[in-house]
This record gives sequence, C-alpha cells and structure tokens, in this order.
Amino acid sequence: MTDQILISMAATIAFAVLFHVPRSEYLLCGINGAVGWMVYLFCISKGTGTVLASIWAALVLTLIARILSAVRKMPSTVFLITGIFTLVPGSGIYYTSYYLIMNELEQCAAKGMETFKIAGAIVLGIIFGLMLPQSWFNRLGRVCSKK
Repeated sequence: MTDQILISMAATIAFAVLFHVPRSEYLLCGINGAVGWMVYLFCISKGTGTVLASIWAALVLTLIARILSAVRKMPSTVFLITGIFTLVPGSGIYYTSYYLIMNELEQCAAKGMETFKIAGAIVLGIIFGLMLPQSWFNRLGRVCSKK
C-alpha cells in the first residue's frame, strides 16, 4: 500500500510538470494526489466499492486543493487537476474501447457503464467540494499565513 501511495505521489508530480505548474508547488500537488489515493484505498478496503470511493477521494482532494489555494495564493485548479490524475479511470476507458473493437459488446457495455459511473462520481465529489464558500478557505489561508 505504501508503494501505491508513493507511486501516486510521483505520478501526480509528473503530471504537474507536464501541465507547467510552478516548481514551488510540485510537492504540494504530489501530496494532494497521494492523499486522494489514500482516501480511495481506505474506502476500497472498507468495502465501499469504486464509485463511492471515487466520490470520497475526489471530495477530500478538492477540499485540500481549496485549502492549498488559499494558503499558497494560487488557483485551486493547480492542485485539483493534478491531484485528480490518479483517480481518472484510464484503464476503464481503454478496456471499453478494446471490447468495442473486439466486438465483445456485452463486456464493452459493462465496462463502459462502470467507467461512466466512476467518472460521474469524481465529478460529484468535485461539485460537493466546490459548494462550500471560498470565504471559509480564505479565512483559513489568512490564519495559516499569520503563523
């Protein structure tokens, strides 16, 4: 499990480099991605299923991204887009396409529906995290910057 968390952190940092995030934010982006993956793994270990685990992970990393944006005076998308990278169901998209090309339509439909649910869950987690007023996070950012 520790290796998965470290790999998710490294992958998130690599994604941050690809998206030209300022160098000073690489580590925080990586930590956000790793925390999101930790929440996902924790939920999976408790038997919640991939969809619910994706909602919780996306919600937590959205909240962390908003906190980091207030503290670091950066847009939250810097931390959110890079952090969400580990949750994107890339293999589901691949296998959906593969089953479609191989004319295995039943498996294509099943994998496609699962992938669509996970993607929707990530979107819902982000929406729930963005529903909170930014003033709450700005206040937290001012408190953290005074110390």
